Amino acid sequence: MKYLIIMVLLAGLHTDDALSQSREDLLTKNQQYTGTAPQKDKYKAVYQLDTDNPDIVKKAFRNINNLLKDPRLAGKLEVELVTFSGGTEVMRKDHEYKEQLLELIGKGVRVVQCLNSLEERGYTKDQLFDFIGYTPSGNGELVILGNEGWTIVKP
Repeated sequence: MKYLIIMVLLAGLHTDDALSQSREDLLTKNQQYTGTAPQKDKYKAVYQLDTDNPDIVKKAFRNINNLLKDPRLAGKLEVELVTFSGGTEVMRKDHEYKEQLLELIGKGVRVVQCLNSLEERGYTKDQLFDFIGYTPSGNGELVILGNEGWTIVKP
């Protein structure tokens, strides 16, 4: 019985030592990580913007720009920003986002407004920037693109 207890204790010490070594290896491996290498030729992301909260709007623009700067995805990205509900306000000519939207379009991002939200809010296309695209419904756009393999991002 004493022999069994000693063996269990020694095994426990050895296991702790092995776990400690393994933990150190895992920490080193984690520290050396530099990001997942892309395996596909094309990546597609649609950002949904359904609020005009300035912090969320700025976050959406920042997130899209950060994605576009990722060197792993250079030449492999298709990005869309779709606005609906409260996000419709971002597309209005009397709001401050014209330059940021033009900058995104200049980088190849498709900027799209939901027509349902336009109607629900009683706006006409004349009240929105003339350089944006339209989709019948923002949710329909998300459903279709999501089912076509696009990643849906909500900032």
